[in-house]
Order: sequence, then structure tokens, then C-alpha cells
Amino acid sequence: MGATREEVVKVICQDYGNDRSRLLDIARDVREQLGCVDSPAVDCIAEVLSIPRVEIESLVSFYSFLYSEPQGQVQIRICNDVPDMMKGADRIASELEEELGIQVGETTPDGKFSLEYASCIGLSDQAPSALVNDLMVPRLGAGTARRGVQILKERGELKELDKLLIRDYGDGNNAHDLVRSACSNHIRKAGEVILAEMRRGAGLEKALAMSPVEVIREIKTSRLRGRGGAGFPTGMKWEFTRAADGDRRYLVCNADEGEPGTFKDRVILTERPDLLFEGMTIGGYAIGAEDGLVYLRAEYAYLREFLEHALAKRRELGLLGENVCGKEGFHFDIRIQMGAGAYICGEETALISSCEGLRGDPKNRPPFPAQHGYLGKPTSVNNVETLCCVARILQRGSGWFSAIGSPGSTGTKLLSISGDCMRPGVYEVPFGIRLSEVFAMCDAQDPMAAQVGGPSGKMVGEADFDRTICFDDLATGGSLMVFGCDRDVLEIASQFMQFFVHESCGYCTPCRVGNVLLKERLDKILGGHGQPTDLEYLQRLGESIKMASRCGLGQTSPNPVLSTLESFRSAYEERIRDADDVEESGFDLQSALSTAQTLTGRKSVHFED
Repeated sequence: MGATREEVVKVICQDYGNDRSRLLDIARDVREQLGCVDSPAVDCIAEVLSIPRVEIESLVSFYSFLYSEPQGQVQIRICNDVPDMMKGADRIASELEEELGIQVGETTPDGKFSLEYASCIGLSDQAPSALVNDLMVPRLGAGTARRGVQILKERGELKELDKLLIRDYGDGNNAHDLVRSACSNHIRKAGEVILAEMRRGAGLEKALAMSPVEVIREIKTSRLRGRGGAGFPTGMKWEFTRAADGDRRYLVCNADEGEPGTFKDRVILTERPDLLFEGMTIGGYAIGAEDGLVYLRAEYAYLREFLEHALAKRRELGLLGENVCGKEGFHFDIRIQMGAGAYICGEETALISSCEGLRGDPKNRPPFPAQHGYLGKPTSVNNVETLCCVARILQRGSGWFSAIGSPGSTGTKLLSISGDCMRPGVYEVPFGIRLSEVFAMCDAQDPMAAQVGGPSGKMVGEADFDRTICFDDLATGGSLMVFGCDRDVLEIASQFMQFFVHESCGYCTPCRVGNVLLKERLDKILGGHGQPTDLEYLQRLGESIKMASRCGLGQTSPNPVLSTLESFRSAYEERIRDADDVEESGFDLQSALSTAQTLTGRKSVHFED
């Protein structure tokens, strides 16, 4: 006789030491084993962990990969970011709706299939794509999605989906026994920093021959800036963290690559996990941490076993654990913390909240994570690419690294290029490269615009194609979407705004309400009902949201509107009615009330000025 629901939940809680800070892991495991985190499961978790059930319900409702009600045995998440929609994701959705007899957001009556959208799954270079449970399914063509579902319908047993749905594995470690993915790396240009080969332990050995202060000085001398987009100096962040008061410190790697159009971390995690883990270990030594966490986005769960294997190998070789590399007194290990689907967790304080088993709500700053971070302790949060640069800097020296790129932006940058180009993929380029050079590399024929830095970045037109990619000009965390002359920039901006409306945590009014108002007014213009005053309204509202929002999401979410107003103002003006038509295009209260008046039998009321 199988274990009861309560017994399963109690065992899961015990596996995590009944630790409240591991609530996200507990909820993930409950959802995986029981199909959902329903009310009885919530009651049991609350009792075991001695916490209010509302905290658990709040967490479950926050993350898109957690559910309070049963879902299908097979969950199909169709990516609907802009690059995927450009390649026909909507047609794939319609095809699957017809085949399954349900709409997006529903589950088949037999409980076998659920169909939904996902904001971005990290395959913009292989669109249209979908996530089937934890299986990445790239390059969905006409009929292939339908045929895949038909195959699953024919099979009573739905284990080992990869054997049913994948014919050929991708290149490199995508074909590894612990990965088995159809994804392609699409490494179009490998540079000398991230994608070059490196002997395991080469950077760490040199770091441990130095003092922690000397390591930080080497990173500061290299002028390495965080690769997440904001570009804060890494050495300075480490210095602050090391100097902060605290009996324990943490180093957290942000591998929550959720910015639509970004997928370079997926390639690093697949092909250069040792480089990342080496950079984390060096960082731990520099700041005085014994614990490192990799926050891995839920969409990349298929890589977890492979990454755990790489960590186990490093422990076996003495590169992790007690007395790393024989360095007496230096103990450091790394744990993978799975996310559960929330774009906001890319923001460092929201990520820390999630690591603590909470909703991914951003925290107020100050205090900053360097002083008061994970579990209230000094914490340095660095992204995947930054930590890879660290390992290479210690291996080859700060002088070598700072000679690459531009004076204010040293080293290389990984670009995730997608959209209207013949060669989408990952490019490692030196900082300071011109946008026009990037177009030539990816074979973007007759580009009209580029979105640099994802939806939160900047839309630029032909007048800006000679600008450079660096922190002091066109800054980017990695995403670069190319748009050809047949694209409608306002329609793209509207889709980006829909993404922000969906992903806002809802904590602060400027972001929660302001983004909705921005999209509504933009859609009004798209529909041909815009007025001359609407452009000033969009500008003022967008600037107000940026200034008043609590975290980085709200501070950048108006950018799709503000940057298109700046670079493509004529696209707005072409849709604006003449001043003589303003009254006609305004809101007609009498017309809006006419249906209700007819239904209720009330007489028409005339409003006068």
C-alpha cells in the first residue's frame, strides 16, 4: 500500500531538515510527487514547519511552476516571447489547441495534457520552441507539434519523454547522457575569455597562492564589471562584502536567465560549468564565504543532474569541499537552488528572497546584499558570465583581460542574437564593437531596428547602428533582437509591455498599475484611435513609473514605450489622428452607456459642458 499524502509531505520536509528557508524546494518536490500543492498538502507543510499556511499559499500562487490544483501529466509550455511569436508560436498554439481540444490555459478532461504559454524558456535562437515537462523542444515546425502530441496520446506510459519526442540530440554536451537535449549551442563566435578552453583548476590554483585581498585587487585592476547589464564593478562588490560585519558570508550565482531573447547562460551551463564553478570558488575565497548557491531557473531543470555531476567531480578532485586544493582553512562548497518560474527573481534582492524560501519579492535597499543578504548575512550576487570572467582573469592576469574591449568596458561580452537574421546564436565579442558589425556577423539583411538588452533595454533604429556595445553606450545583459523592415515596432513594444504586465510582482502601484495604463494607451494608438496628447501622456507616465517604482523591473519596464518614442516617433505620429478629429476619437460616454440603458430601460441622459 502506497504512502499517504501526509506521509509523502512529511518525508519531503524531513529531507530538507524541516528548514523553513527551504520552503521553495519543499513545494517543488511536493508538486512533482503529488501533482500540485493543494490545500491538504499546505496544511501538512504548515504543521511540520510551524508556519502560517498563508505563507505557503502565497508562495505557491507566486511562482508559475507551482500549482494549487492538479495539472496534466504532460505540461506543454509554448514560448510566446517576441522572437518565438515572430517565428510562428501562435500558429503552434492553435495547432495544439485543435489537436488537444482545449484552449491555452486548460487541461484535457482526462488529465493527461495541460497547455499554457511561457514568457521565455531560453531558446529564442531556435524558435518556435516549447517546454514539455522539463524537456526542451526547439524548432517546432508546421505539423511537428501536432505529431508529437499524437505520439504521446498513443503511448500509455509517459516516462522518458526524450525518447518519444527527440530524434537527434544537439551538439556538445547537449548529447551528454545526463543532458540528452535537442538544443543546439549555436556558438557562432567563440572569444578568448568565456568560450575558450581552460584547464580545470588553473585559475583557482593561482588565486589560492594569493591572499583574498590580493585576489580582490586583481579583479579591481582588471576593471571587470558585472555582466548583468548594470555594470557594477565586481571587485568593489566583493570588497564591500568582505568588509561587512557578519559571522558568515555567501556567494550567490544568478543563473535565472529570464530576460526574453537571452540564452547565453544556457550555453555556458552546458559547455563551461567548470569555468563557472571555478569563478564561484575564487569568489568565495576572496569574500570569505564557505557557501555558494547557484540559483538555476526552472526552465533549465534539465541541466541540473549534469551540473550536480560536475560539482561532484570537483569535490572528488579537491576543488570543492574541505581545505580546497590543500589550502588549509579554506572550505567552500556549492549548492544548486532551483527556481520555480518568476522573471522578477532575476533582480538580486528578489532572488535572495526566493533562495530563502519566500515569494520572489524585491527587498528594500538599503541595506544592500553586501551588508544584509541571504539569511541576513553579507552576500555577493554575481551572474554566470561575470564569474566565468573571474576564473579567466586569475588564470591569465588582469593586464591581459583589461587589454580586451574598451577602456570603460574591459573584456568580452556574450551576445544572444535572435530575430530577423540568418545566423542567430551566441557570439563572444569584445566590448566596443559597433552594432553594424554585429549585424554583419549574424547576417542581418536590411535590419530596421534592434532591441538591445531585452525588453528592459533599448530599441534603436538605423541612426544608431554605428553606436557601440559597452556600458557607456548600448549596455546589455546579453539579449539582442534584430527586426527587419516588415516589422511593426509599436506592435513589438506592445508585446514587451504585456510581458511586464504579466511579470510584475504587483508590490508597488507605479509598476502594477502604471504598466497596464501604458499598454492600454499604446494599444489605443495601435488601433488607430490615438490623439496628439497621447504621446506626451506616454512620455510623462513612463518617466513617472521609472522614478517611482521600487525595483529594477518597474524602473526599466517603460523602456519599450520610451525608447520607441525616441527612436521611432514617426511610427506613433503616423497613427495619430489630426487635431480636427480629436473630439471624434475621444471616449464617447453616451455610446458606451447606450447598451446598458437599453437593457435597464433607463432614459438617455445628456451631458453638457
